[in-house]
Amino acid sequence: MKTNHKDTKGKINKNIFFHKWRLKKIIQLLIILLCSVFINGQSGPDFSILSDKAFQKLYQNPDDCISYSQSLLISDQNIEHRIVLQNIISQAYAMKGDYVQSVNTYSQKEDSGERENLSYFLQVFGDYNLADQYQNLDLYNQSTRIISHLLADSRLLKSDDAKLKITTAKLYQLQALNFGLNRNYPAALENLGKSDQYLGSGNQENLILGIENKIFKALYLMRSNHLEEARSLLESALLFTESKTDYAYLQAMVHESLSRYYFFKQEYTTAVTHLEKALTKVQNLPYSDLKSKIYESLSKNYFALHNDKKYHEYNKYYTEIQAILDSNTREGIRYIIKLVEANQTKNLEFQEQNESKKIKVLASIFSLLIIILIVYFLFLTNKNKEVKKQSEFFEKQKKWEEGIQIQPANPAEETVFSAEKSPEKDANKISKEKEDEILLKLAEWEKSDRYLNKSMSISMLSAQMGINTKYLSEVINNSKGKNFNGYINELRINHIAHLLKTDPVYLNYKVSYLAEYGGFSSHSAFTTVFKSVTGMSPNTYIQEISKSNTL
Repeated sequence: MKTNHKDTKGKINKNIFFHKWRLKKIIQLLIILLCSVFINGQSGPDFSILSDKAFQKLYQNPDDCISYSQSLLISDQNIEHRIVLQNIISQAYAMKGDYVQSVNTYSQKEDSGERENLSYFLQVFGDYNLADQYQNLDLYNQSTRIISHLLADSRLLKSDDAKLKITTAKLYQLQALNFGLNRNYPAALENLGKSDQYLGSGNQENLILGIENKIFKALYLMRSNHLEEARSLLESALLFTESKTDYAYLQAMVHESLSRYYFFKQEYTTAVTHLEKALTKVQNLPYSDLKSKIYESLSKNYFALHNDKKYHEYNKYYTEIQAILDSNTREGIRYIIKLVEANQTKNLEFQEQNESKKIKVLASIFSLLIIILIVYFLFLTNKNKEVKKQSEFFEKQKKWEEGIQIQPANPAEETVFSAEKSPEKDANKISKEKEDEILLKLAEWEKSDRYLNKSMSISMLSAQMGINTKYLSEVINNSKGKNFNGYINELRINHIAHLLKTDPVYLNYKVSYLAEYGGFSSHSAFTTVFKSVTGMSPNTYIQEISKSNTL
């Protein structure tokens, strides 16, 4: 049979044309896919893996985390992705103790338009970021207020979206830390339990937050005198973290927390062992805040062990690193003030997003509350007869230990003074309701030991309480019968005197350590104030307490 040569050639040409056309289409499709990846960055599932890895690096090495996250930012133009990555970078700087750079990174979010044009997740996440910044800067009331507004929204609490659920877990954890710092341990434990309820499984972020919650629970249980329950939690956390070689930060956290348990048990050698293990984990890593806690705990334990050389060595490390952290905190507060003032037209709280006037008022009030950051300590110089001072002090101490509020030394004079004020002056003073509110907040604050902080000032206290500095000063002067410095110094002396009376361990401490522990700048300043409050020197008081204990 004859084959037509022209027909065969035609079929071959058609086949070649078809294959060329198909190859061309495949190449075009590949080009479109490559361009899509280049322009839009990583897809959703890929980004969730990358961001989870970035979060994990927070607990391995903050510097590596910053480098890795910044490399992702270069190629990813997705607004949501960029905000998540910038938050991780901001957290990394905070863990290094560089609060200025942390706030600066937070403030560098792209201008993504009006708040109402953002997705619900980005609105919630943005407010969480701000609450986190406030918490890092010790402005707990501002942080608590933002979180309370967010957690009052049923849409957030009932959402099944994985991103919103993990953010809700973080909010409850952050709120627990705020309550814990205000010594409200039942509320702190309750919020940690709620945080656990919103944690999922399958990625490192949920896993790490769960371990953190377990560590924080143990700390608050210890402070509530549930020591063995706390130890059990920490030992289970230690077993888990030690099985993960890349969990250095969490391992150090667990060891540092276990040292607190053994310090409570007065097993100082075991406490030191755990602290040295903690320090080994992060010695070469830039976790300044965690290192500060480890150095402080080491100095206290070595002091209790009467190892002066080690005490001075670690106390020096602690003092140096804490001075840097305190400076960074003050600079961070200044920076965030400017940030708030620059963004007055935006609502800092999601529930008040459309009330622009309230935003301006909030920004203005906030600016006034924390504008003064100069720490000043003015010690009392008034001297009274020692016998009268001693009698008054022991009477006040007895009432203080019974939980009765100590009244001003001369209430009669205070009453006469108030009666002599002119109606015009009284009209310019704060209202009775506002004064009662401030006194209530002061009473709650007095239950904590945060007045031992060397950096505590009236501007810092007003910022933490959310109270105008002038009002706070006026209430302290009128109700306590003394200025702020006299008020805080008396709290410190009462605290030290109570420890000396109730815990024999403190009777063996040097006066210089008691001065430092009490937040005083020097041995001489502590002695002067102690004598002005109690009517006797610290050494005399210690001798009297020692005599009474031997009877």
